[in-house]
Amino acid sequence: MSNDPIHQFSVAKIVPIEIGGIDFSFNTASLFMVASVGCASAFLYFSTANRGLIPSRWQSMAEMSYEFIASMLREGAGSGGMKFFPMVFSLFMFVLTANLLGMFPYFYTVTSQIIVTFALSLFVIGTVLFYGFYKHGLGFLNLFVPEGVPGVLLPLVIFIEVLSFLSRPVSLSVRLFANMLAGHITLKVFAGFVSSLGALGALGIGTAILPLAMTVGLTGLEFLVAFLQAYVFAVLTCMYLNDAIHPGGH
Repeated sequence: MSNDPIHQFSVAKIVPIEIGGIDFSFNTASLFMVASVGCASAFLYFSTANRGLIPSRWQSMAEMSYEFIASMLREGAGSGGMKFFPMVFSLFMFVLTANLLGMFPYFYTVTSQIIVTFALSLFVIGTVLFYGFYKHGLGFLNLFVPEGVPGVLLPLVIFIEVLSFLSRPVSLSVRLFANMLAGHITLKVFAGFVSSLGALGALGIGTAILPLAMTVGLTGLEFLVAFLQAYVFAVLTCMYLNDAIHPGGH
């Protein structure tokens, strides 16, 4: 079981709870979602609690995170998108923290669960739809009618645009889930090679050097992927919010 690369993604119940035949148990995924929120909140609170004119290293990291998301949102959705800053910043910090916590041995990777990433994606798309119709009414439907399209092609183009919009939560969730899942499986496979070869004696230990080097290299790469996936999720969120703020490019 120690070398089973899939076992690390199994969800174990911690506090069994069942209401009306529905399972509401507090499990490992729930625990590490709470831990992700707690770690991100603690970092932001303690790094800015004693903020000064000359920032400390922790304060600088918090301020850089703030400016990083703020500039991303301005570029992706314009100045009007800043009203969504708390949402985008919270999503970025949650995904980033969850990804990084998953890199610790025996910790659980929340973002390797498709149901978690799909829920986050539905929240983003739901916000786009709600704000789009709230702000523009039926004018929000201009999002599906590109300018300059000949009338004969309009039904086909509208169908493609609607299909593309509906696929957004799927692509947004699968991208994050698949990258974290594949990366951790690959890490576990190479780490399994190291332990298996090491048990074969002196020859096995010498042969295990290559998979060990691959494991170390992949670990560094996974830390980079953890940040990149949080960045991509935030960038796409900004782009989708821009559609709600400026449907049809208006």
